[in-house]
Amino acid sequence: MSEEITNEKAWSGDNAYLQSIDAVETALKTDRQQGLTSEEARRRLETYGPNVLEEDEKTTWLQRFVDQFKDFMILILILAAIVSGAMGEMLNAIVIIAIVVINAVLGVLQEGKAEKAIEALQKMSAPHARVLRGGSDQSIDAADLVPGDVVLLEAGDVVPADIRLFESSNLKAEEAALTGESVPVEKFALAEFSEPVGLGDRDNVVFSGTAITYGRARGIVVGSGSATEMGKIASQIKGITQEMTPLQRSLNQLGKVLGIIVLIVCAIVFFVGLLQGGEILTLFMTAVSLAVAAIPEGLPAVVTIVLALGMNRMASKNAIMKRLLAVETLGSVDTICSDKTGTLTQNEMTVTRIYANNRLYEVSGSGYDPSGEIKHETGVVDSESDRVLKRLLSIGVLNNDASLKEGEDGYWTILGDPTEGAMLSAGAKGGIDHQTAVKTHPRVDELPFDSERKMMSVFHDTFEEGAVSLTKGAPDIILSNSRYELTDQGEIELTDERRQAILKMNDQLAAEALRVLGFAYKHHADNKFETAESDMVFVGLMGMIDPARPEVKSAIEVCKNAGIRAVMITGDYKETAVAIANDLKLRDEDDYVLTGAELDRMSDDDLEKVVEETSVYARVSPEHKVKIVSALKDRGHTTSMTGDGVNDAPALKQADIGVAMGITGTEVSKGSADMILTDDNFATIVSAVEEGRVIYSNIRKFVSFLLSCNVGEILVIFIANLILGPQYTPLVPIQLLWLNLVTDSFPALALGREKGEDDIMLQPPRPKHARILDRTMIWTIIVQAIAILSAVFAAFQVGRMLYPDVAASGGALAPAFSFLPLDGYLPSNGARTFAFITLILAELLRSYSARSEHMTVFHLGLFTNPTLNKAFLLSLVLTLAVVYVPFLDPLFHTISLNFRDWGVILGLAFIPFVVGELFKLIFRGRGFRSHSDEKTV
Repeated sequence: MSEEITNEKAWSGDNAYLQSIDAVETALKTDRQQGLTSEEARRRLETYGPNVLEEDEKTTWLQRFVDQFKDFMILILILAAIVSGAMGEMLNAIVIIAIVVINAVLGVLQEGKAEKAIEALQKMSAPHARVLRGGSDQSIDAADLVPGDVVLLEAGDVVPADIRLFESSNLKAEEAALTGESVPVEKFALAEFSEPVGLGDRDNVVFSGTAITYGRARGIVVGSGSATEMGKIASQIKGITQEMTPLQRSLNQLGKVLGIIVLIVCAIVFFVGLLQGGEILTLFMTAVSLAVAAIPEGLPAVVTIVLALGMNRMASKNAIMKRLLAVETLGSVDTICSDKTGTLTQNEMTVTRIYANNRLYEVSGSGYDPSGEIKHETGVVDSESDRVLKRLLSIGVLNNDASLKEGEDGYWTILGDPTEGAMLSAGAKGGIDHQTAVKTHPRVDELPFDSERKMMSVFHDTFEEGAVSLTKGAPDIILSNSRYELTDQGEIELTDERRQAILKMNDQLAAEALRVLGFAYKHHADNKFETAESDMVFVGLMGMIDPARPEVKSAIEVCKNAGIRAVMITGDYKETAVAIANDLKLRDEDDYVLTGAELDRMSDDDLEKVVEETSVYARVSPEHKVKIVSALKDRGHTTSMTGDGVNDAPALKQADIGVAMGITGTEVSKGSADMILTDDNFATIVSAVEEGRVIYSNIRKFVSFLLSCNVGEILVIFIANLILGPQYTPLVPIQLLWLNLVTDSFPALALGREKGEDDIMLQPPRPKHARILDRTMIWTIIVQAIAILSAVFAAFQVGRMLYPDVAASGGALAPAFSFLPLDGYLPSNGARTFAFITLILAELLRSYSARSEHMTVFHLGLFTNPTLNKAFLLSLVLTLAVVYVPFLDPLFHTISLNFRDWGVILGLAFIPFVVGELFKLIFRGRGFRSHSDEKTV
């Protein structure tokens, strides 16, 4: 870059790792020895802006409240309330508006916090930074860093910006949250690249938000603020819009269908009424009655409450849902894209193999917990019975700067390098305690690890044989610097044959994706350690890995049985990813494995062609993860992305369901996710998916129940108006509101608490665009609505016969019953009470039949849903109040019923229940099959 850096955002550090440090220094017009001047730094701060991430605009409580009213069905309810108010039915209008507002408040309260992703990313930034300004070492606010600043780094620092290194000494950086690496990665200022590589392979750059765990370095800032890799992730998070859930799409579609039905039926009734000579005011009230009958006013509230109850059940099972409607979406997930490190694995290095004295040992246990055993084919061994093993474990424990700590909850954590923590745990399993060993053999001196030597040596003078140096390092380097090998027979000379056998074992362990270290020692009779790393005595090898979580394998098996495919997406190496995938049986033999470099060469169309057969993606960047999730969604899959790192955040937000880890997960991943696992257990996802399926199944049950009741009400009013005329409407608006909001809502809520089917996790996921109002539900609604119409219309006519019509002018009774309408007369409150109470009881009984789409209530057990039993009794009590409390009779147009009346009403009310049960038996033929045979349609 030859021009002056005066244009805003003129410099881009994306490819700084490909350039020589001289080129970077020249392009940024800085000085490695002096840094920028204070004046130049101020000028660049104005050009580039502060080294902070741009905050996203927060959604206010009021905005979230208003969003609750964007549902089509809610809008229809508001319209019905306006029409009711305009027609003078203020009570109807107030009740409807109250329900809408209560539903909106419930939705806002349950959805909880606003998104915290950007704030969390800012918290990960370093508050201060050491820089060279005008040749002097200064500590400044990290926000004041600019491209061209020279930054000084040492162990314990959080990297304040993206920095191109020009000087480094034994530098290691913890990049797990950004790249998915299981262990700190070595960084080399002198590393050079001739072609583009992924983030995890850019050895001459350290990234903002990562941590320096070892060594020291100096470098030039090449990216600050939103131009850092962390900033790009923040931009991706902001750029991803939240899609509608399957349930939202279904309910919106349902609302539109109901809206069209309301308009058509209202228009027909209105114009037919005009042709019959009806009054316009009466016809308007009839239209309002139809609108009230057609819309299940309680449905939005019932859906909200059932989802909220589902959230509470999930929380008790360690899965916290952040978004209410996402609860149901879980039930349709057919692909889980999971990060490896910390999700499928424990993010804790563990020694699993030891090779010494030509013997291969297996090490049990997991994580840093020192509980476990070291086994050979002859059985369990310890350091006291195996002198070679004892020396190997001693080297691992003493040549070590880490320490293990047990928490109050019994969970072991590490202070220091994960590899060294794994060696301490292995030593404890073999009977060598770290604290005791350090006190017995204090360190005299050391040769720190060096990237050129690839070894580390420590010196002790308290061993029985005198002064000893203990060395660990790369197996091939250790072996090439060893002259002897420790065996049961003592120290014997290493032959070429033994060297080849050891190297072969090293290759074998590496092929299992184990990280292998070699161990050796040397005697120093003169107490001089200058030649410590030559002519050593080779002891053995340790192979370690970030192991799979023990519960994940069975969870993946359950996922397969449920038709859910698990896919691993990781920033780790291909060999490691494949080994873990094979161990978990996540990958089939003929599945593809793709790397980030291969993804870079593929178009979106190319990826879509192979995404169905690819189960492992390795060495990927955050952009790749989003690309993979997008390709799966484009193929029609409902995807869940599971992860815990910063690098997972964009894909978590892009997925239909983002799942973050609550313990090891970063605040960024939690902020971007829909669900947080408080126990970091992959198996909890399976439990959550099952709960999501149960919730959706129950939503179908109460939607079917409510709609069959509402369609029945429509038919009653519609048919009565066609046959008898608008003045003979069997039900008035206040009665319909009572039905829809009170007596129907309690049983609907109880259906939302129905237990799941026994085989619900043996069924395939429902298609992404499956309609809640499918063929099965439509036929159920039609049959039930006709049965309700028959029962209620019959009850109305019987009521007219027992309680004659009254004159519209003065209240005189009709001289005789007529099936057809009588001019100048209106139905009595007695007839309307017959229709009203018959409809209530029919719907209450119908709720028991709605417990399953295929199985009879007698197979399920008549009273096996205690919540439904309580809801039935509560609704029945409220119904009796409407009939027998005197001051409610005028409000609801009812009268007190006698025993004769109840006998007629009960007989008719059972008709829809009996028809529903017969419909299952005759047309489904499955009523008496076992529960495990039932399938979802």
